[in-house]
Amino acid sequence: MSLRIAEIFGPTIQGEGPLIGEPTVFVRAGGCDYRCLWCDSLHAVESRYRHEWLPMEADAIMERIEALSGGRPLLVSISGGNPAIQDFGPLIALGRQKGYRFACETQGTIAPLWFADLDMLVLSPKPPSSGMETDWSAFEACIAAKGAVPAAMKIVIFDEADLAFARLAAERYPDLPLFLQPGNGETDPAIPVDLDALAGRLSWLVAQTVGKGWLRPRILPQLHVIVWGNQRGV
Repeated sequence: MSLRIAEIFGPTIQGEGPLIGEPTVFVRAGGCDYRCLWCDSLHAVESRYRHEWLPMEADAIMERIEALSGGRPLLVSISGGNPAIQDFGPLIALGRQKGYRFACETQGTIAPLWFADLDMLVLSPKPPSSGMETDWSAFEACIAAKGAVPAAMKIVIFDEADLAFARLAAERYPDLPLFLQPGNGETDPAIPVDLDALAGRLSWLVAQTVGKGWLRPRILPQLHVIVWGNQRGV
């Protein structure tokens, strides 16, 4: 069964979350069940981009990963869109035979069986600024599906409402390592990112968490945004 692939690129670095800075090849799936107001990957979400998505079999995807990595096993990050919509199990099985490791990031709305075959699952529930609502029962199904696979929770923060959401999520799931990052308000690849605004949002986030004695979350910038802005394929 073929997979809808928006892009495959790398090696680059993972720009956020628990694997930040790690050399990575990205496999970005096409298609999503969310429409976040600040989505920075609309080319992998909206149906108007479907003509750009390639139907690819697992072996063809693996060949591309190996070509990009020079045959050197590294981390493969499966992202989207929402990759949980599709069956990446065969790709993971094929890659593991060759020594590759796999991580996946998803909002936690769909719980496929292949979550249990990952090396890391990053769950990213969407806060109020996204315009979406979190189904916590579906989120918990994702946690159950992963089995013993390590997992973490990553939340984008724009404002006080998002921060309150993150606090409630942290209370719900005290065993999940928590990563917070300031949101990027500009998503058009043609428009330069306002790094001063990002730095200000990061400073505010540190003040509102560590500065007020909330030591649970790890506060991170989006490294890829700082270095490449909203360019695709980096």
